[in-house]
Amino acid sequence: MKIFDKVINKIKYKHPWDKFYKKNERNIEVPNVSLYEHLKEKNKDNLDSIALNYFNKKMTFRYFFGEINLCAKALRSQGIRPGDVVTICMANTPEAIIAFYAVNKIGAIANMIHPLSAEEEIKYSLITTKSVMLIAINLSYKKVKEIIDDTDVYKTVIVSPSDSMPMLLKVGYYVTQGRKVEVPKKSESNLFWNDFMSRGRNYNDKVLAKTSKDQIAVILHSGGTTGKPKNIVLTNGNINAVAKQAEIIFPNINNKDSALAVLPLFHCFGLVVCVHGPLCLGANSILIPQFDAKRFDKLLTKYHPTFVPGVPTLFEALLTNKYMDKVDLSFVKYVISGGDSLSVPKNEEVNKFLKQHNCQSNIIQGYGMTETTGPVTFGAMGSDVLGSVGIPLPGNEVKIENMETKESMPFNEIGEICISGPTVMPGYLDDEKETNDILEKDDKGKIWVHTGDLGYMNEDGVIFFTSRLKRMLIVSGYNVYPSHIEEVIMQHEAVLNCGVIGIPHPYKIQVPKAYIVLNNGIKVTNKIKNDIKNYCEKNLAKYMLPKEYVFRESLPKTMIGKVDYRELEKENK
Repeated sequence: MKIFDKVINKIKYKHPWDKFYKKNERNIEVPNVSLYEHLKEKNKDNLDSIALNYFNKKMTFRYFFGEINLCAKALRSQGIRPGDVVTICMANTPEAIIAFYAVNKIGAIANMIHPLSAEEEIKYSLITTKSVMLIAINLSYKKVKEIIDDTDVYKTVIVSPSDSMPMLLKVGYYVTQGRKVEVPKKSESNLFWNDFMSRGRNYNDKVLAKTSKDQIAVILHSGGTTGKPKNIVLTNGNINAVAKQAEIIFPNINNKDSALAVLPLFHCFGLVVCVHGPLCLGANSILIPQFDAKRFDKLLTKYHPTFVPGVPTLFEALLTNKYMDKVDLSFVKYVISGGDSLSVPKNEEVNKFLKQHNCQSNIIQGYGMTETTGPVTFGAMGSDVLGSVGIPLPGNEVKIENMETKESMPFNEIGEICISGPTVMPGYLDDEKETNDILEKDDKGKIWVHTGDLGYMNEDGVIFFTSRLKRMLIVSGYNVYPSHIEEVIMQHEAVLNCGVIGIPHPYKIQVPKAYIVLNNGIKVTNKIKNDIKNYCEKNLAKYMLPKEYVFRESLPKTMIGKVDYRELEKENK
């Protein structure tokens, strides 16, 4: 009977996962508009509902769109034109969201970078994206001032995390942190957020640019196939496609719901799944600029989010928080895990925890990458098989390919995970070689992403991730490439050789550990150790910094003379 069912299903469905969807749910129609226009259209009858919640200071969609329009006018008043790149170096604050949509409204491009990036990383990003304006959180100004003159940025807008805080919190922030933060003197090249916004009040020309789904909306960042920093170009259509997919897989999310936005905006998961997707469904986004695992219980009990997306480290924090014992989670509709795979034992442990706390949902895993605008597969429509990452979202296709023959693998056999669909990026910015290494057009003209990840598909079209081909660590949900850390350390004049591996961490899952060999004649001293550590802090983002630095006379080598990383990993075990 099972064999007969398989034959029938093969005739009836184009893809094995189609059986999980109704006929009208299998594909999506991506609107030919900007992110801003799609968001406004989806909320035209929802203007008095809450859009953003920041420390319990709430902003309606009506006010939100008003602020976006004012920011768009301010941008135009300062000379920003369609196609220009504006870099947003911000934590999760209302100003960051407002600026993001305002940049999109005028047809410009938002380059999203980590506010904890090192000086040289900020400089590299500003130069390679040809940014002309920088909107940055005040905490990053000390680094910005050192490199800004080497870029094309002619205007910097400084934002404080307290700008949108309720008054008492604003005062508290200033007393405890704000007064210690170095900020520039106000000038024509350095503006503070409120001064910047006020310049939009007298700008009377139209600001809405006619924009298509194929126009670049945002630049995000990843290591590509080599680990070197890459500027990933995503279009309006890429991101709006995820919002359209969300309409199908989250049919009961509406303006009475809220999403906990603890994942940052410069991370594709944070921007698309925690902000744009929920807002397009009419839900509000609870903005958390800095996540504290020890206060996770208070976040949940204070805000009662119905939609909780996170990376595995977030759910580690949930399990280990001693104050969660009596917390009732019956208000939670969806618990989503992405950014890295969750082991089966940990998955079962989280599910047990959620059930004990009256949660309506098991944890649901997804799989994707920045190059595919975040989620590609998801345990939707009853496809959340334990240990799997679900089925392709509507409009997406996944195949498992033999890396040598390029042929599709049979069901339940491991190969490279390849992805096609409306969320696939057009490419890396100004990098044809790296783009061609990851994107491939088949004989039907369809573009496929070669992920560099291994997995398999069962007879129902459910995908199982097994391992990564490329050397990559996942640190608190962020991709960290050991080769990039090695390259930075090797540029230090005292270093002869370096090898970086990942070691287990109780909360971050993995952290880098660096093995360093110094040049001949240089002795290991505290001064040298501190010098190399300080060099890393200047040139690497905080989440990339090695947890440990080990100095040795030599490193183990393979038969062909390369650093033997497996041997280093064995030593750690």
